[in-house]
Amino acid sequence: MNLLKKLLTLFSVFILLFSNACFADDILIDELEDFEALETSNNITEEPETFSKNIIVIDRKTLSTLYGKKQNEKVAMASTTKIMTCILAIENASLNDIVTVSKKAASVSGSTLGLIYNMQISLNDLLYGLMLRSGNDCAVAVAEKISGSVENFSILMNKKAKELGLKNTNFVTPHGLDDPNHFTTAYDLAILTDYALKNNTFKTIVSCKNATISFNGAPRTISNTNELLGNLDGVYGVKTGFTFGAGRCLVSSCKRNNLDIIVVVLGADTKKIRTRDSYNLINYIYNTYNYVNISSTINNNFLDYLSYLESNYILDKTTTTPILKLQSLDNYEYPLKKEDISNLSTKIYTINKLSYNTPAGSKIGSLCLYNGDSLLCETDIILDNTLCKNSWKYYFKKILNNLN
Repeated sequence: MNLLKKLLTLFSVFILLFSNACFADDILIDELEDFEALETSNNITEEPETFSKNIIVIDRKTLSTLYGKKQNEKVAMASTTKIMTCILAIENASLNDIVTVSKKAASVSGSTLGLIYNMQISLNDLLYGLMLRSGNDCAVAVAEKISGSVENFSILMNKKAKELGLKNTNFVTPHGLDDPNHFTTAYDLAILTDYALKNNTFKTIVSCKNATISFNGAPRTISNTNELLGNLDGVYGVKTGFTFGAGRCLVSSCKRNNLDIIVVVLGADTKKIRTRDSYNLINYIYNTYNYVNISSTINNNFLDYLSYLESNYILDKTTTTPILKLQSLDNYEYPLKKEDISNLSTKIYTINKLSYNTPAGSKIGSLCLYNGDSLLCETDIILDNTLCKNSWKYYFKKILNNLN
């Protein structure tokens, strides 16, 4: 049996190397791979060695980076593209809509659900085929349903990318087959994934291990290509990917207790590497990071600054004592390692001259909180009261005092 598997694997590699086949996920080749046991650890407390080319781990609550490796490098993204395809479909159509499969969708290459020309399928079932089975045919069918064509859908994809602030991302296709103008970064992909996961329909689809859909009038059960889903505590999504240009890709979301993270692994040479990198990074984060309330650090340092400011600010044409306050942060909890708590420091930048024509509510500076050299958060310093202009009586009295 092992000899047969090896022969099948060699045959599949030969076909891949000497044909024009291209993939946007793992299904066709992974079904023949015989992996050894992964070298992973649940108790890892030191930053693990990683072998994938581009990686990021972000905390969803604060969007702070917990681990990064060439996370801003533009690279191919394979079927992780379908994260954007799926969320756009959810936002722009009804899941009950019926889609008629075109010749273009039915004939697309790579991993497919097996759509047949002229068959009808609900958009809901298409999205399960898109995200679980990673069907390139589903991606094209979705694009044509939403925008009329793949080309028009790519315009919609790039418009959404711009709205989300994805500065180093460009979409050409809805499935992610290799194209030099189709790229993203690990960081941009993490931000996109965080946005998509805020949609409950998207979250439900990508967290599904198995689903039964209606396919050509008959029920069909499909399984998720995400190898961590159901096999690692807390993992609830989201998408795999593979092309020769992108390598092995995996975007994972994981939540344990109140710490919710996204792990993006791109450019792994093998599925084993992407799985091991993702697995070890997830366990490393949960073994070493905890939420720390940073409000006391910020407030204490701000009070020290106010004491200093009392004898150092300059008032122009006013004698009103300025009242300064910090603008409230949306969040005062940040994931930190235990040893990082002692590395917290603040830098305060303000103007030191205030005038009667500085209106109440004006920003006069900012307080920045750093974890070592990394900016953790920033908040504005606000003038909280009106500075009254000195009256003629003030100047008259001052002249009299000078005469004496």
